[in-house]
Amino acid sequence: MEKNFLQRLQKIKINDILHIFLFILAIIPSLIYKITHKPFWLICDYKDEARDNGYYFYKYMCENHKEKPVWYAINKKSPDYKKVKHLGKVVRYGSFFHWILYLSASINISSQKGGKPNAAICYFLEVYELLKNKRVFLQHGIIKDDLPYVYYKNAKFSLFTTSTKKEYEYVNKNFGYPSGVIRQLGLCRFDDLVNTSDNQTILIMPTWRQWISNSDYKTKDVEDFKSFKETQYFKTWTSLLSSKELYVILRKNNKKIIFYPHRNMQVFIDDFKYLENDVINIASFPTYDVHKLLKEAYLLITDYSSVAMDFCYMNKPVIYYQFDHEKFRKHHMKKSYFSYINDGFGKVIKEEKELIKEISNNINVFTLEDRYQKRVNDFFDLRDNKNNERTYYAVKELERKK
Repeated sequence: MEKNFLQRLQKIKINDILHIFLFILAIIPSLIYKITHKPFWLICDYKDEARDNGYYFYKYMCENHKEKPVWYAINKKSPDYKKVKHLGKVVRYGSFFHWILYLSASINISSQKGGKPNAAICYFLEVYELLKNKRVFLQHGIIKDDLPYVYYKNAKFSLFTTSTKKEYEYVNKNFGYPSGVIRQLGLCRFDDLVNTSDNQTILIMPTWRQWISNSDYKTKDVEDFKSFKETQYFKTWTSLLSSKELYVILRKNNKKIIFYPHRNMQVFIDDFKYLENDVINIASFPTYDVHKLLKEAYLLITDYSSVAMDFCYMNKPVIYYQFDHEKFRKHHMKKSYFSYINDGFGKVIKEEKELIKEISNNINVFTLEDRYQKRVNDFFDLRDNKNNERTYYAVKELERKK
């Protein structure tokens, strides 16, 4: 713990120091605000967007429980600001007033571990128990890998949402939380997951690589490259997207591909732009909404991303393209209870030639194979569109606890 504390101190930036002063200045105003206002909940996702479980829970609250005061924190320059502002109370993310609300809220709710006025300062306040507030983790996606950064010792959440029985059992057993903190409630955004596919769009959504996008990671220990274009990640995806064989298949069947890398890889999106043509679209944040893309596509190609869970929740087919499986498991995310071979919802492929063949074979297939449909049915045991409702009652119960 002490070593981790010192490592955290070394990573503090100038902006973090400025937020220390905002925090100190907000202490007394927050006490006054708490005394003079009804208990309220503060909700957020990433600072620049309202597209995740936090937004969908906030929307649910504004539409179904107007008696309960709720605030949503978001960057005022975000393209999603207006749609949130239209619903109810909004605070500018990272502002002085955000600090006042964060310190005085009866419950802080987020889909992100770092959904706070300042992630670094709030980490110290929460994990080292300098601040005794209640925090709800709505999650960003269904957990299928080992995630030490949300272990109890590293997060100290008061309520931790899970979506499936297998996920609940794994997290409850391995993440070190006290009894009753882990709850199987379902992801709030899943209540809005409706298949709106036009049967024309293939969505490619690979996840990120820590050794590429994280500047603190010792990249040469994993992969020796001087620029992004030299990485296996870039070379593999550009090879697929520039394939003449794939182009012919798409044109012949009147299909198109939307390529949308993980938000942590979006800094490199311009390097892919040259691949665009009449059947290939390179999608960037914030122009494209992941939730909307998932609903509109009929086939998903990913590697290890949990978006496959969202996609198959709608009973749509997925292909896993895992060209760097050993490297990914060793240097990015360790395996847990979920096996892509035994539990996955689609075929696992490692070579481009095989992938193109699989795309060709499934170019006009819009439903899951029977074996994968059975896996989906067995895995998702909450499919009643009541995830927001369950979450509301769980948070309400938490608020009543002393």
